Amino acid sequence: MATIGNATEIRPFQIDVPEEELADLRRRIAATRWPEGETVPDASQGVQLVTMQELVRYWATEYDFRRFEARLNALPQFITGIDGLDIHFIHVRSPHESALPLIITHGWPGSVIEMLNVIGPLSDPTAHGGEAEDAFHVVVPSMPGYGSSGKPTATGWDPVHVADAWITLMRRLGYTQFVAQGGDWGAQITDVMGAKAPPSYSASTPTCPAQSHPTLQKRSRRTSSAPATRRRPVCQPMNNARTSD
Repeated sequence: MATIGNATEIRPFQIDVPEEELADLRRRIAATRWPEGETVPDASQGVQLVTMQELVRYWATEYDFRRFEARLNALPQFITGIDGLDIHFIHVRSPHESALPLIITHGWPGSVIEMLNVIGPLSDPTAHGGEAEDAFHVVVPSMPGYGSSGKPTATGWDPVHVADAWITLMRRLGYTQFVAQGGDWGAQITDVMGAKAPPSYSASTPTCPAQSHPTLQKRSRRTSSAPATRRRPVCQPMNNARTSD
């Protein structure tokens, strides 16, 4: 994914992996060079060789990449440029106009795929046994260098920079108030967003938040307009966030 300068337009996006790339991936999977088997009959030395061989066989001969590509493309996906980098994101508006905007950030190693199972219940809770007042407009971006987002060509895209980019993204989408959730690296980004506490930011719920590096803490404080006594994020897991695919 190439960068597009400082363009601020929001462009529709669809995933379209060339068939030759999938064929090459299958060839490389099939060409796996296997080590010797473990010296014990159980998993005490790690994942067993037979388990890995069965997983590789499945990925090389059975997994339907196109089915999953279609699942992603069934959702509204977009690309926009922020600070010289293409940012890919899923944006599902709730049918309930009073829905609260929510940005969800994945972790490492991870992708927006982790969030596919929660987008429906969050954006349309009445279709999943919930109430209209539980609805969210859901935004799920791919972090720089992940998935269909652009790959940085220089250093600097740390959690503080990504937090700034996410605030820019939500404002660009027209959301004057929003909340955030994230896990792993996404939790750190979400925590930095809370530290900055722009007027449009209402709350954060990091899952398994990591301890920020002191440099990030200092940088976050320097770029924050929040008062010294900022809100403490609520740590709350997001259930069913893992996809079965």
